[in-house]
Amino acid sequence: MKKPRKKIGELFVESGLITHEQLQAALTGKKPNQKLGEALIELGFISEQRLMEVLEFQLGIPYVSLFKYPIDPKLLHIVPKETAERNKLIPLKKEGDKLLVAMADPMDFYAIDDLRLSTGFQIEVAIAMKEDIQKSIHKYYGLADDMEDLLGAELKRQEKEEDEVIDEHSPIVKLVNQLIIQGYQQKASDIHIDPHEKEVLVRYRIDGILRTERKFPRHMLSMVVARIKILAQLNITEFRIPQDGRIKLNLDANVIDLRVSTLPTVYGEKVVMRILDLGSSAIDLQRMNFHPINYERFIQMIDKPTGIVLITGPTGSGKSSTLYSALNRLNTPDVNIITVEDPVEYRLEGVNQVQVNTSVGMTFAKGLRAILRQDPNIVMVGEIRDTETAEIAVRASLTGHLVLSTIHTNDAISTVTRLIDMGIEPFLVAASLTGVVSQRLVRRICQDCKTAGPPSQREIEICEKRNLQIETVFRGKGCGVCNMTGYKGRIALHEILVVDDEIRRMIMNNRSMEEIREVAVSKGTIFLIDDGLIKVIEGYTTTEEVLRVAMSE
Repeated sequence: MKKPRKKIGELFVESGLITHEQLQAALTGKKPNQKLGEALIELGFISEQRLMEVLEFQLGIPYVSLFKYPIDPKLLHIVPKETAERNKLIPLKKEGDKLLVAMADPMDFYAIDDLRLSTGFQIEVAIAMKEDIQKSIHKYYGLADDMEDLLGAELKRQEKEEDEVIDEHSPIVKLVNQLIIQGYQQKASDIHIDPHEKEVLVRYRIDGILRTERKFPRHMLSMVVARIKILAQLNITEFRIPQDGRIKLNLDANVIDLRVSTLPTVYGEKVVMRILDLGSSAIDLQRMNFHPINYERFIQMIDKPTGIVLITGPTGSGKSSTLYSALNRLNTPDVNIITVEDPVEYRLEGVNQVQVNTSVGMTFAKGLRAILRQDPNIVMVGEIRDTETAEIAVRASLTGHLVLSTIHTNDAISTVTRLIDMGIEPFLVAASLTGVVSQRLVRRICQDCKTAGPPSQREIEICEKRNLQIETVFRGKGCGVCNMTGYKGRIALHEILVVDDEIRRMIMNNRSMEEIREVAVSKGTIFLIDDGLIKVIEGYTTTEEVLRVAMSE
Protein backbone atom coordinates (compact mmCIF):
# COMPACT_ATOMS: atom_id res chain seq x y z
CA MET A 1 0.00 0.00 0.00
CA LYS A 2 1.33 3.43 -1.01
CA LYS A 3 2.14 5.67 1.94
CA PRO A 4 0.39 9.03 1.95
CA ARG A 5 2.68 11.97 1.16
CA LYS A 6 3.44 14.13 4.15
CA LYS A 7 2.83 17.85 4.15
CA ILE A 8 5.84 19.94 3.17
CA GLY A 9 5.94 21.65 6.58
CA GLU A 10 6.17 18.28 8.36
CA LEU A 11 9.03 17.22 6.06
CA PHE A 12 10.98 20.39 6.89
CA VAL A 13 10.53 19.84 10.64
CA GLU A 14 11.45 16.11 10.43
CA SER A 15 14.60 16.88 8.42
CA GLY A 16 15.67 19.40 11.08
CA LEU A 17 15.72 22.37 8.69
CA ILE A 18 13.14 24.32 10.71
CA THR A 19 11.56 24.08 14.15
CA HIS A 20 7.86 23.69 15.00
CA GLU A 21 7.89 27.33 16.16
CA GLN A 22 9.28 28.53 12.80
CA LEU A 23 6.67 26.46 10.95
CA GLN A 24 3.86 28.01 13.00
CA ALA A 25 5.31 31.51 12.46
CA ALA A 26 5.35 30.94 8.69
CA LEU A 27 1.80 29.51 8.66
CA THR A 28 0.53 32.46 10.72
CA GLY A 29 2.42 35.18 8.86
CA LYS A 30 2.07 34.02 5.25
CA LYS A 31 0.05 36.18 2.87
CA PRO A 32 -3.21 35.02 1.23
CA ASN A 33 -2.50 32.58 -1.67
CA GLN A 34 1.20 32.50 -0.70
CA LYS A 35 2.76 29.05 -0.63
CA LEU A 36 4.34 27.85 2.62
CA GLY A 37 7.75 27.43 0.97
CA GLU A 38 7.75 31.04 -0.23
CA ALA A 39 6.80 32.26 3.27
CA LEU A 40 9.66 30.26 4.84
CA ILE A 41 12.14 31.73 2.33
CA GLU A 42 10.84 35.27 2.92
CA LEU A 43 11.27 34.87 6.68
CA GLY A 44 14.82 33.58 6.17
CA PHE A 45 14.16 30.19 7.82
CA ILE A 46 15.32 28.16 4.77
CA SER A 47 17.02 28.74 1.44
CA GLU A 48 15.33 28.22 -1.91
CA GLN A 49 17.82 25.44 -2.65
CA ARG A 50 16.63 23.48 0.41
CA LEU A 51 13.01 24.03 -0.64
CA MET A 52 13.79 22.53 -4.06
CA GLU A 53 15.39 19.46 -2.46
CA VAL A 54 12.30 18.79 -0.29
CA LEU A 55 9.94 19.31 -3.25
CA GLU A 56 12.05 16.90 -5.30
CA PHE A 57 11.77 14.31 -2.53
CA GLN A 58 8.05 14.86 -1.89
CA LEU A 59 6.84 15.04 -5.50
CA GLY A 60 9.34 12.68 -7.11
CA ILE A 61 10.11 15.36 -9.74
CA PRO A 62 13.79 15.97 -10.59
CA TYR A 63 15.43 19.28 -9.64
CA VAL A 64 17.65 21.01 -12.21
CA SER A 65 20.11 23.86 -11.76
CA LEU A 66 19.82 26.14 -14.79
CA PHE A 67 23.27 27.64 -14.26
CA LYS A 68 25.27 26.56 -17.35
CA TYR A 69 22.45 24.19 -18.40
CA PRO A 70 22.71 23.58 -22.17
CA ILE A 71 19.31 24.91 -23.27
CA ASP A 72 18.54 24.32 -26.94
CA PRO A 73 17.84 27.77 -28.56
CA LYS A 74 15.51 26.13 -31.14
CA LEU A 75 13.03 25.34 -28.35
CA LEU A 76 12.53 29.06 -27.68
CA HIS A 77 10.38 29.22 -30.83
CA ILE A 78 8.12 26.42 -29.51
CA VAL A 79 7.35 28.18 -26.20
CA PRO A 80 6.68 31.93 -26.64
CA LYS A 81 8.36 34.35 -24.25
CA GLU A 82 4.99 35.58 -22.93
CA THR A 83 4.02 32.00 -21.95
CA ALA A 84 7.39 31.42 -20.28
CA GLU A 85 7.15 34.66 -18.24
CA ARG A 86 3.49 34.19 -17.28
CA ASN A 87 3.91 30.61 -16.06
CA LYS A 88 7.51 30.89 -14.76
CA LEU A 89 8.88 28.10 -16.97
CA ILE A 90 11.50 27.49 -19.63
CA PRO A 91 11.90 24.60 -22.15
CA LEU A 92 15.01 22.47 -21.62
CA LYS A 93 15.09 19.69 -24.24
CA LYS A 94 12.93 17.75 -26.72
CA GLU A 95 12.92 13.98 -27.17
CA GLY A 96 10.43 12.61 -29.74
CA ASP A 97 6.99 13.87 -28.75
CA LYS A 98 8.12 14.82 -25.21
CA LEU A 99 9.17 18.30 -24.10
CA LEU A 100 11.06 18.69 -20.81
CA VAL A 101 10.20 21.98 -19.10
CA ALA A 102 11.68 23.52 -15.94
CA MET A 103 8.99 25.09 -13.73
CA ALA A 104 9.04 27.05 -10.49
CA ASP A 105 5.69 25.48 -9.54
CA PRO A 106 5.46 21.92 -10.93
CA MET A 107 1.95 21.61 -9.42
CA ASP A 108 0.54 24.29 -11.76
CA PHE A 109 -1.50 21.82 -13.84
CA TYR A 110 -3.32 24.62 -15.72
CA ALA A 111 0.02 25.87 -17.08
CA ILE A 112 1.07 22.32 -18.02
CA ASP A 113 -2.23 21.67 -19.87
CA ASP A 114 -2.01 25.03 -21.61
CA LEU A 115 1.53 24.23 -22.77
CA ARG A 116 0.52 20.73 -23.95
CA LEU A 117 -2.33 22.14 -26.05
CA SER A 118 -0.31 25.03 -27.52
CA THR A 119 2.79 22.97 -28.41
CA GLY A 120 1.30 19.53 -29.18
CA PHE A 121 3.99 17.85 -27.05
CA GLN A 122 3.65 15.64 -24.00
CA ILE A 123 5.02 17.78 -21.16
CA GLU A 124 7.54 16.42 -18.68
CA VAL A 125 8.34 18.62 -15.70
CA ALA A 126 11.47 19.41 -13.71
CA ILE A 127 11.76 21.81 -10.75
CA ALA A 128 13.96 24.90 -10.89
CA MET A 129 14.29 27.99 -8.74
CA LYS A 130 12.07 30.89 -9.74
CA GLU A 131 15.00 33.29 -9.81
CA ASP A 132 16.99 30.92 -12.06
CA ILE A 133 14.05 30.67 -14.47
CA GLN A 134 13.65 34.45 -14.62
CA LYS A 135 17.37 34.88 -15.31
CA SER A 136 17.27 32.22 -18.04
CA ILE A 137 14.20 33.78 -19.70
CA HIS A 138 15.95 37.14 -19.92
CA LYS A 139 19.24 35.54 -20.94
CA TYR A 140 17.89 33.37 -23.76
CA TYR A 141 14.74 35.20 -24.91
CA GLY A 142 15.73 38.72 -23.93
CA LEU A 143 18.27 40.18 -26.25
CA ALA A 144 19.05 37.48 -28.79
CA ASP A 145 16.87 38.69 -31.67
CA ASP A 146 17.24 42.39 -30.85
CA MET A 147 21.03 42.21 -30.73
CA GLU A 148 21.10 40.43 -34.10
CA ASP A 149 18.95 43.20 -35.60
CA LEU A 150 21.19 45.87 -34.10
CA LEU A 151 24.51 44.28 -35.00
CA GLY A 152 23.34 43.57 -38.55
CA ALA A 153 22.19 47.14 -39.14
CA GLU A 154 24.51 49.76 -40.58
CA LEU A 155 25.02 53.07 -38.81
CA LYS A 156 21.96 55.14 -39.75
CA ARG A 157 21.59 58.82 -40.46
CA GLN A 158 20.73 61.14 -37.52
CA GLU A 159 17.08 61.50 -38.56
CA LYS A 160 16.70 57.74 -38.73
CA GLU A 161 18.29 57.40 -35.26
CA GLU A 162 15.66 59.73 -33.84
CA ASP A 163 12.94 57.40 -35.17
CA GLU A 164 14.78 54.41 -33.73
CA VAL A 165 14.85 55.76 -30.16
CA ILE A 166 11.16 56.75 -30.19
CA ASP A 167 9.54 53.76 -31.92
CA GLU A 168 8.45 51.35 -29.14
CA HIS A 169 9.01 48.35 -31.46
CA SER A 170 12.51 49.27 -32.58
CA PRO A 171 15.45 47.06 -31.51
CA ILE A 172 17.15 49.92 -29.61
CA VAL A 173 14.06 50.49 -27.44
CA LYS A 174 13.79 46.76 -26.74
CA LEU A 175 17.51 46.64 -25.89
CA VAL A 176 17.24 49.44 -23.30
CA ASN A 177 14.09 47.90 -21.81
CA GLN A 178 15.80 44.53 -21.49
CA LEU A 179 18.90 46.05 -19.86
CA ILE A 180 16.70 47.66 -17.19
CA ILE A 181 14.52 44.57 -16.67
CA GLN A 182 17.56 42.30 -16.44
CA GLY A 183 19.16 44.60 -13.86
CA TYR A 184 15.98 44.57 -11.79
CA GLN A 185 15.62 40.78 -12.04
CA GLN A 186 19.23 40.26 -10.92
CA LYS A 187 18.65 42.60 -7.94
CA ALA A 188 21.32 45.04 -9.17
CA SER A 189 21.56 48.35 -7.32
CA ASP A 190 23.10 50.18 -10.30
CA ILE A 191 23.37 49.74 -14.08
CA HIS A 192 26.54 51.19 -15.64
CA ILE A 193 26.86 51.85 -19.38
CA ASP A 194 30.61 52.42 -19.89
CA PRO A 195 31.92 53.57 -23.30
CA HIS A 196 35.42 52.44 -24.33
CA GLU A 197 37.46 52.93 -27.49
CA LYS A 198 36.01 50.01 -29.48
CA GLU A 199 33.04 48.76 -27.45
CA VAL A 200 30.53 49.65 -24.75
CA LEU A 201 30.32 47.61 -21.53
CA VAL A 202 27.08 47.10 -19.59
CA ARG A 203 27.92 46.42 -15.96
CA TYR A 204 25.60 45.63 -13.04
CA ARG A 205 26.47 46.30 -9.41
CA ILE A 206 25.17 43.21 -7.60
CA ASP A 207 25.73 42.83 -3.83
CA GLY A 208 28.05 45.84 -3.99
CA ILE A 209 30.38 44.38 -6.65
CA LEU A 210 30.44 45.48 -10.31
CA ARG A 211 30.11 42.70 -12.89
CA THR A 212 30.27 43.03 -16.68
CA GLU A 213 27.06 41.56 -18.09
CA ARG A 214 27.35 42.23 -21.83
CA LYS A 215 29.08 44.28 -24.54
CA PHE A 216 27.89 46.01 -27.69
CA PRO A 217 29.60 47.98 -30.50
CA ARG A 218 30.48 51.60 -29.82
CA HIS A 219 28.45 52.94 -32.76
CA MET A 220 25.27 51.95 -30.86
CA LEU A 221 26.15 54.11 -27.83
CA SER A 222 24.55 57.32 -29.10
CA MET A 223 21.20 55.59 -29.73
CA VAL A 224 21.21 53.81 -26.34
CA VAL A 225 22.04 57.03 -24.48
CA ALA A 226 19.44 58.99 -26.49
CA ARG A 227 16.75 56.43 -25.57
CA ILE A 228 17.64 56.61 -21.86
CA LYS A 229 17.62 60.43 -22.02
CA ILE A 230 14.15 60.41 -23.58
CA LEU A 231 12.86 58.13 -20.79
CA ALA A 232 14.50 60.36 -18.15
CA GLN A 233 13.24 63.58 -19.83
CA LEU A 234 16.75 64.91 -20.38
CA ASN A 235 18.07 67.06 -23.22
CA ILE A 236 19.17 64.61 -25.95
CA THR A 237 21.02 67.32 -27.91
CA GLU A 238 23.27 68.20 -24.94
CA PHE A 239 26.22 65.86 -24.52
CA ARG A 240 28.92 68.25 -23.24
CA ILE A 241 27.76 68.59 -19.62
CA PRO A 242 26.53 66.08 -16.99
CA GLN A 243 22.76 65.65 -16.61
CA ASP A 244 20.54 64.07 -13.96
CA GLY A 245 17.02 62.71 -14.35
CA ARG A 246 14.55 60.04 -13.29
CA ILE A 247 12.66 57.19 -14.90
CA LYS A 248 9.60 55.60 -13.27
CA LEU A 249 8.53 52.14 -14.44
CA ASN A 250 6.09 49.40 -13.44
CA LEU A 251 7.78 45.98 -13.32
CA ASP A 252 6.24 42.82 -11.84
CA ALA A 253 3.48 44.94 -10.23
CA ASN A 254 6.17 47.02 -8.44
CA VAL A 255 6.95 50.68 -9.08
CA ILE A 256 10.65 51.07 -9.93
CA ASP A 257 12.36 54.45 -9.77
CA LEU A 258 15.62 54.86 -11.71
CA ARG A 259 17.93 57.76 -10.87
CA VAL A 260 19.79 58.52 -14.11
CA SER A 261 23.15 60.30 -14.27
CA THR A 262 25.09 61.05 -17.48
CA LEU A 263 28.77 62.06 -17.62
CA PRO A 264 30.76 63.11 -20.73
CA THR A 265 33.95 61.03 -21.14
CA VAL A 266 36.58 60.94 -23.88
CA TYR A 267 34.80 58.00 -25.58
CA GLY A 268 31.24 59.27 -25.19
CA GLU A 269 28.63 59.66 -22.47
CA LYS A 270 28.75 57.27 -19.53
CA VAL A 271 25.35 56.52 -17.98
CA VAL A 272 24.64 55.18 -14.50
CA MET A 273 21.12 54.20 -13.44
CA ARG A 274 20.48 53.65 -9.71
CA ILE A 275 17.55 51.24 -9.20
CA LEU A 276 15.14 52.05 -6.36
CA ASP A 277 12.28 49.61 -5.72
CA LEU A 278 9.47 51.87 -4.48
CA GLY A 279 7.26 48.85 -3.86
CA SER A 280 9.65 47.40 -1.28
CA SER A 281 8.59 47.47 2.32
CA ALA A 282 10.68 48.64 5.25
CA ILE A 283 12.74 45.97 6.96
CA ASP A 284 12.10 44.96 10.56
CA LEU A 285 14.95 46.21 12.77
CA GLN A 286 15.26 42.76 14.35
CA ARG A 287 16.14 41.31 10.94
CA MET A 288 18.98 43.77 10.26
CA ASN A 289 21.63 41.61 12.00
CA PHE A 290 22.52 44.11 14.71
CA HIS A 291 24.84 42.77 17.41
CA PRO A 292 22.67 42.39 20.57
CA ILE A 293 24.57 45.21 22.35
CA ASN A 294 24.32 47.50 19.29
CA TYR A 295 20.62 46.67 18.88
CA GLU A 296 19.87 47.60 22.49
CA ARG A 297 21.84 50.87 22.20
CA PHE A 298 20.17 51.83 18.92
CA ILE A 299 16.67 51.19 20.32
CA GLN A 300 17.47 53.34 23.38
CA MET A 301 18.66 56.14 21.07
CA ILE A 302 15.58 56.23 18.83
CA ASP A 303 13.15 55.79 21.75
CA LYS A 304 14.24 59.14 23.22
CA PRO A 305 11.72 61.94 22.53
CA THR A 306 14.36 64.50 21.46
CA GLY A 307 17.86 64.67 20.01
CA ILE A 308 19.60 63.87 16.74
CA VAL A 309 20.41 60.29 15.66
CA LEU A 310 22.74 60.21 12.64
CA ILE A 311 23.53 57.25 10.36
CA THR A 312 26.78 57.53 8.45
CA GLY A 313 28.53 55.60 5.71
CA PRO A 314 29.42 55.81 2.01
CA THR A 315 26.88 55.73 -0.82
CA GLY A 316 25.20 52.34 -1.04
CA SER A 317 25.91 51.28 2.55
CA GLY A 318 22.26 50.71 3.47
CA LYS A 319 21.78 53.92 5.47
CA SER A 320 18.27 54.48 4.07
CA SER A 321 17.17 50.93 4.95
CA THR A 322 18.25 51.43 8.57
CA LEU A 323 16.48 54.82 8.72
CA TYR A 324 13.25 53.37 7.33
CA SER A 325 13.44 50.42 9.71
CA ALA A 326 13.75 52.84 12.63
CA LEU A 327 10.78 54.87 11.34
CA ASN A 328 8.78 51.68 10.92
CA ARG A 329 9.32 50.89 14.61
CA LEU A 330 8.44 54.44 15.72
CA ASN A 331 5.40 54.67 13.44
CA THR A 332 2.38 54.54 15.76
CA PRO A 333 -0.98 56.38 15.49
CA ASP A 334 -0.14 58.74 18.38
CA VAL A 335 2.93 60.36 16.76
CA ASN A 336 3.29 62.73 13.81
CA ILE A 337 6.20 61.65 11.61
CA ILE A 338 7.28 63.82 8.66
CA THR A 339 10.21 63.15 6.34
CA VAL A 340 11.98 65.23 3.69
CA GLU A 341 13.87 63.03 1.21
CA ASP A 342 15.62 63.02 -2.14
CA PRO A 343 14.18 60.78 -3.44
CA VAL A 344 11.43 59.07 -1.45
CA GLU A 345 12.74 55.50 -1.70
CA TYR A 346 10.08 53.56 0.26
CA ARG A 347 6.47 54.44 0.93
CA LEU A 348 5.52 54.15 4.61
CA GLU A 349 1.86 53.97 5.59
CA GLY A 350 1.00 56.66 8.15
CA VAL A 351 4.15 58.74 7.50
CA ASN A 352 4.06 62.13 5.72
CA GLN A 353 6.86 62.01 3.15
CA VAL A 354 8.06 65.13 1.33
CA GLN A 355 10.05 65.00 -1.92
CA VAL A 356 12.95 67.44 -2.44
CA ASN A 357 12.68 69.37 -5.72
CA THR A 358 15.65 71.70 -6.22
CA SER A 359 14.36 72.92 -9.60
CA VAL A 360 11.60 74.87 -7.82
CA GLY A 361 13.70 75.73 -4.76
CA MET A 362 12.38 72.92 -2.53
CA THR A 363 15.63 72.03 -0.74
CA PHE A 364 16.27 69.99 2.41
CA ALA A 365 16.62 73.20 4.43
CA LYS A 366 13.41 74.76 3.09
CA GLY A 367 11.47 71.51 3.52
CA LEU A 368 12.79 71.04 7.07
CA ARG A 369 11.88 74.60 8.00
CA ALA A 370 8.33 74.05 6.74
CA ILE A 371 8.05 70.69 8.52
CA LEU A 372 8.72 72.31 11.89
CA ARG A 373 5.55 74.37 11.45
CA GLN A 374 3.53 71.14 11.02
CA ASP A 375 3.77 70.10 14.70
CA PRO A 376 5.88 66.93 14.17
CA ASN A 377 7.07 64.57 16.90
CA ILE A 378 9.67 62.86 14.70
CA VAL A 379 11.47 64.38 11.71
CA MET A 380 13.56 62.44 9.20
CA VAL A 381 15.90 64.38 6.90
CA GLY A 382 17.25 62.29 4.01
CA GLU A 383 20.75 63.79 4.26
CA ILE A 384 22.52 66.65 6.02
CA ARG A 385 24.50 68.15 3.13
CA ASP A 386 25.06 71.76 4.16
CA THR A 387 25.40 74.07 7.16
CA GLU A 388 21.87 75.46 6.82
CA THR A 389 20.26 72.00 7.01
CA ALA A 390 22.53 71.04 9.94
CA GLU A 391 21.62 74.21 11.86
CA ILE A 392 17.87 73.68 11.41
CA ALA A 393 18.19 70.00 12.43
CA VAL A 394 20.05 71.01 15.61
CA ARG A 395 17.45 73.67 16.39
CA ALA A 396 14.64 71.14 15.82
CA SER A 397 16.21 68.64 18.23
CA LEU A 398 16.70 71.33 20.90
CA THR A 399 13.04 72.39 20.66
CA GLY A 400 11.60 68.97 21.47
CA HIS A 401 11.82 66.88 18.29
CA LEU A 402 13.51 63.59 17.51
CA VAL A 403 15.54 64.09 14.32
CA LEU A 404 16.84 61.16 12.23
CA SER A 405 19.21 61.78 9.34
CA THR A 406 22.28 60.60 7.39
CA ILE A 407 25.66 62.23 6.89
CA HIS A 408 28.80 61.22 4.95
CA THR A 409 31.75 60.44 7.24
CA ASN A 410 34.19 57.53 7.58
CA ASP A 411 33.20 56.42 11.07
CA ALA A 412 30.96 57.32 13.99
CA ILE A 413 33.48 59.43 15.95
CA SER A 414 34.55 61.59 12.98
CA THR A 415 30.89 62.66 12.60
CA VAL A 416 31.36 64.97 15.61
CA THR A 417 34.30 66.70 13.87
CA ARG A 418 32.30 66.92 10.61
CA LEU A 419 29.41 68.76 12.29
CA ILE A 420 31.83 71.23 13.94
CA ASP A 421 33.59 71.74 10.56
CA MET A 422 30.18 72.56 9.03
CA GLY A 423 29.96 75.54 11.39
CA ILE A 424 27.88 74.09 14.24
CA GLU A 425 29.14 75.30 17.64
CA PRO A 426 30.60 72.47 19.79
CA PHE A 427 28.18 73.18 22.65
CA LEU A 428 25.22 72.82 20.23
CA VAL A 429 26.61 69.53 18.86
CA ALA A 430 27.03 68.24 22.42
CA ALA A 431 23.54 69.33 23.47
CA SER A 432 21.70 67.95 20.44
CA LEU A 433 23.53 64.76 19.36
CA THR A 434 22.14 61.54 20.90
CA GLY A 435 24.21 59.05 18.96
CA VAL A 436 25.82 58.06 15.66
CA VAL A 437 25.55 54.77 13.75
CA SER A 438 28.30 54.01 11.23
CA GLN A 439 27.28 51.30 8.76
CA ARG A 440 28.80 49.23 5.94
CA LEU A 441 27.48 46.38 3.82
CA VAL A 442 29.40 43.16 3.19
CA ARG A 443 28.43 40.19 1.04
CA ARG A 444 26.81 37.26 2.82
CA ILE A 445 28.15 33.74 2.26
CA CYS A 446 25.86 31.73 -0.03
CA GLN A 447 23.88 29.35 2.18
CA ASP A 448 23.70 26.71 -0.57
CA CYS A 449 27.45 26.17 -1.06
CA LYS A 450 28.71 27.20 2.38
CA THR A 451 31.60 25.08 3.68
CA ALA A 452 33.62 25.16 6.92
CA GLY A 453 37.38 25.12 7.22
CA PRO A 454 40.28 26.12 9.49
CA PRO A 455 41.23 29.84 9.68
CA SER A 456 44.47 31.10 8.15
CA GLN A 457 47.31 32.37 10.35
CA ARG A 458 46.50 35.92 9.27
CA GLU A 459 42.84 35.53 10.32
CA ILE A 460 43.92 34.19 13.72
CA GLU A 461 46.30 37.14 14.20
CA ILE A 462 43.67 39.72 13.19
CA CYS A 463 41.13 38.24 15.62
CA GLU A 464 43.65 37.96 18.47
CA LYS A 465 44.53 41.63 18.00
CA ARG A 466 40.83 42.44 18.62
CA ASN A 467 40.62 40.01 21.60
CA LEU A 468 38.54 37.52 19.64
CA GLN A 469 39.02 33.77 19.17
CA ILE A 470 38.35 32.07 15.85
CA GLU A 471 38.35 28.30 15.34
CA THR A 472 36.37 27.84 12.12
CA VAL A 473 35.81 30.02 9.06
CA PHE A 474 33.15 29.58 6.40
CA ARG A 475 33.33 30.20 2.67
CA GLY A 476 31.13 29.62 -0.35
CA LYS A 477 32.50 27.14 -2.90
CA GLY A 478 30.42 28.70 -5.69
CA CYS A 479 27.25 27.26 -7.19
CA GLY A 480 24.46 28.08 -9.63
CA VAL A 481 22.49 29.92 -6.96
CA CYS A 482 25.26 32.51 -6.39
CA ASN A 483 26.60 32.56 -9.98
CA MET A 484 29.77 30.83 -8.76
CA THR A 485 30.73 33.82 -6.57
CA GLY A 486 30.28 32.11 -3.19
CA TYR A 487 28.18 35.05 -1.99
CA LYS A 488 24.43 35.70 -2.07
CA GLY A 489 22.86 38.83 -0.57
CA ARG A 490 24.39 41.31 1.87
CA ILE A 491 24.58 41.89 5.61
CA ALA A 492 25.26 45.11 7.55
CA LEU A 493 28.12 45.90 9.93
CA HIS A 494 27.48 48.55 12.59
CA GLU A 495 29.46 50.84 14.87
CA ILE A 496 27.41 52.80 17.40
CA LEU A 497 28.68 55.81 19.36
CA VAL A 498 26.34 56.71 22.24
CA VAL A 499 26.83 60.37 23.22
CA ASP A 500 26.59 60.33 27.04
CA ASP A 501 27.46 63.05 29.57
CA GLU A 502 31.20 62.29 29.55
CA ILE A 503 31.47 62.44 25.74
CA ARG A 504 29.33 65.62 25.73
CA ARG A 505 31.85 67.32 28.05
CA MET A 506 34.70 66.21 25.77
CA ILE A 507 32.93 67.65 22.69
CA MET A 508 32.32 70.99 24.45
CA ASN A 509 35.98 71.10 25.48
CA ASN A 510 37.11 70.44 21.89
CA ARG A 511 38.92 67.23 22.82
CA SER A 512 40.56 65.26 20.01
CA MET A 513 39.05 62.28 18.16
CA GLU A 514 41.70 59.98 19.69
CA GLU A 515 40.64 60.93 23.22
CA ILE A 516 36.96 60.41 22.40
CA ARG A 517 37.84 57.03 20.86
CA GLU A 518 39.63 55.96 24.06
CA VAL A 519 36.55 56.78 26.13
CA ALA A 520 34.31 54.96 23.59
CA VAL A 521 36.55 51.87 23.88
CA SER A 522 36.30 51.96 27.68
CA LYS A 523 32.50 52.04 27.38
CA GLY A 524 32.42 48.83 25.29
CA THR A 525 31.84 50.37 21.86
CA ILE A 526 31.87 47.71 19.13
CA PHE A 527 33.75 49.17 16.15
CA LEU A 528 33.10 48.20 12.52
CA ILE A 529 36.09 45.84 12.35
CA ASP A 530 34.95 44.11 15.57
CA ASP A 531 31.37 43.67 14.40
CA GLY A 532 32.67 42.33 11.09
CA LEU A 533 34.97 39.77 12.71
CA ILE A 534 32.16 38.65 15.04
CA LYS A 535 30.02 38.03 11.94
CA VAL A 536 32.91 36.08 10.38
CA ILE A 537 33.08 33.86 13.49
CA GLU A 538 29.27 33.42 13.34
CA GLY A 539 29.54 32.27 9.70
CA TYR A 540 27.75 35.17 7.99
CA THR A 541 30.61 36.55 5.90
CA THR A 542 34.36 36.27 5.22
CA THR A 543 37.42 38.11 6.55
CA GLU A 544 38.17 39.38 3.02
CA GLU A 545 34.76 41.07 2.86
CA VAL A 546 35.17 42.70 6.29
CA LEU A 547 38.64 44.07 5.50
CA ARG A 548 37.31 45.39 2.18
CA VAL A 549 35.00 47.83 3.99
CA ALA A 550 36.47 48.23 7.51
CA MET A 551 40.02 49.25 8.31
CA SER A 552 42.01 47.34 10.91
CA GLU A 553 43.88 49.70 13.21
